Amino acid sequence: MPPTRRSYHPEKMGSDTTRAGTTGPETARPQTAGPQTARPQTAGPETTGELPAISKLLAEARAGLERVGPQQAFAMAGRGGLLVDTRPSEQRSRYGTIPGALVVDRNVLAWRLDPTSPHKLPEVLVSDQEIVVICQEGYSSSLAAATLRLLGLRRATDLDGGFLAWAAAGLPVQAPPAGVAGDVSAMHGPPAEGRPIDARRGGDDAG
Repeated sequence: MPPTRRSYHPEKMGSDTTRAGTTGPETARPQTAGPQTARPQTAGPETTGELPAISKLLAEARAGLERVGPQQAFAMAGRGGLLVDTRPSEQRSRYGTIPGALVVDRNVLAWRLDPTSPHKLPEVLVSDQEIVVICQEGYSSSLAAATLRLLGLRRATDLDGGFLAWAAAGLPVQAPPAGVAGDVSAMHGPPAEGRPIDARRGGDDAG
């Protein structure tokens, strides 16, 4: 049973309420140190040159994958491999879909593809099945594929460049409805290089 959440309502507390250990408004607060004793600033990634934690995690995930390009993924699908599209519905409706790809929400991917799970999809047959995870630009798919490997799907990998690379290669794409198509070319470029992601344009939440 989950623990009961405690709710605090400041508006219901009297104006004379004080924190534990204080004696009330008449007690003077200790003076804060002036500029001459200011605390030293903690150096962040910008000043140390250290990579963000997510970049390190992504590199570790890809170190265990044999990532494939669009043509390789197309060939794998032709011989029975699974193409798994984990993009949110907004991106699929705006930029199109890959015919024959299995659409699985990222948050349930592990349960649907784990070959030992009672909730797995019927398309998942054996643990050595070829599986290519596809996101919009090829970032979150690497993390997803690494998770599938941990579940025993040793041939799981992801599409380098994601859906955008597939479309740019001229491979089959089911176009979105007229009037809602996005500018695919404008979405190129990795978030790791500081390009801002605009959720209104369907930017990949993790690339």
